[in-house]
Amino acid sequence: MKSFDGKVAVITGAGSGIGRALAVNLAGKGARLALSDVNDDGLAQTVDLVKNAGAREVRSDHLDVADRAAFTAYAAVVVEHFGRVNLVVNNAGVALAGDLVDLEYPDMDWIMGINFWGVVHGTKEFLPHLIASGDGHLVNISSLFGLVSMPGQSMYNAAKYAVRGMSEAVREEMLVAGHPVGVTVVHPGGIKTAIARNARYSDQEDGVESAKFFDKKLARMAPERAAEIILKGVETDKARVLVGIDAHAVHQLAKLLGSRYQDVFANRAKKIAPTKIV
Repeated sequence: MKSFDGKVAVITGAGSGIGRALAVNLAGKGARLALSDVNDDGLAQTVDLVKNAGAREVRSDHLDVADRAAFTAYAAVVVEHFGRVNLVVNNAGVALAGDLVDLEYPDMDWIMGINFWGVVHGTKEFLPHLIASGDGHLVNISSLFGLVSMPGQSMYNAAKYAVRGMSEAVREEMLVAGHPVGVTVVHPGGIKTAIARNARYSDQEDGVESAKFFDKKLARMAPERAAEIILKGVETDKARVLVGIDAHAVHQLAKLLGSRYQDVFANRAKKIAPTKIV
């Protein structure tokens, strides 16, 4: 996709963070926007920002991406409203921290419903319309943790690895069929968003300290810069986009070490991770 001017872009999780930054960036590039989130107040703020950025047209909807029926209805309404869809960014995501032995099934279902099934819903519901557009692009937000695993992130890793695998297969399917749809999987490192503050934690984790640790030690890049990198990847039809020096460095280290990276990361985590509740 060489230009976003006049293109219809769908962004989930647009009420804050990377989703908001993408919306504002695309508004300045002349895109028509369909924005959604479960956070109505945050979404309303994003709408104001994109209007100030010169958005040609913006539609906003409350959407729980884990709700399959709601997503199906949403996709139909968006296509009816705009007539077509060119770009879909499945960005909505949450976090769940804790050792697997300490996690509860409802929380595990919650993160998989949003981080995996939400991406599946957005991909499947909009993919026929991306194909029909004649110039479509699908962007699925995975994570650095969709390339390497970390202790205390088992279900987040599971969801983000699954997003990567599904998305790469869809890209291959588009190539085999000759459909005019690019597919990009994005793997951000530490981005300055509220994901850690809004996360769920096992009873053994100190959620307040974990969020502080993420915000002070790991969140290095502004979401606006992340949005620029992602959209450049779309313009150049990249299959994989790593966002942040940390993402590149950790990915390269894991490739160099092979499976031994797990031992190195585990040892490092014991030294720097916030103390668990005892």
